[in-house]
Amino acid sequence: MTPKIRMLNTTSTALFLAMGLAFSSATHAAEPAAKPVLTPDQQAGKDIAFSKSEGNCLACHAMAGGTEPGNVGPMLIAMKVRFPDKEALYKILWDPREKFGRGIIMPPFGDHKILTKEQITQVVDYLYTL
Repeated sequence: MTPKIRMLNTTSTALFLAMGLAFSSATHAAEPAAKPVLTPDQQAGKDIAFSKSEGNCLACHAMAGGTEPGNVGPMLIAMKVRFPDKEALYKILWDPREKFGRGIIMPPFGDHKILTKEQITQVVDYLYTL
């Protein structure tokens, strides 16, 4: 694991734990939260992210609703906070080597034509719901 990925993993884990502590007392006595309603594009993005034959994000990342997540990449939480510029997140999915260098394990989904521009946009839209 590269130092950048290790740092992202540590930061993501700390953020996840802090968010859990902050919300646990607020939601403990309240009624269960309703599942957010996803737009068609967000649902398509979720389907791609969870699909083993397309995005397969769960192979490396933990995210809400995912089962048997990987731990190679950072947790996919608080994405709007972590990436206030959607275009920056899109560029990482298109080709993470631009930001993290050639040693990154994450595949360049756009550059290698694994996903289309539209599919990457849908995944970004979904990730913004996390």
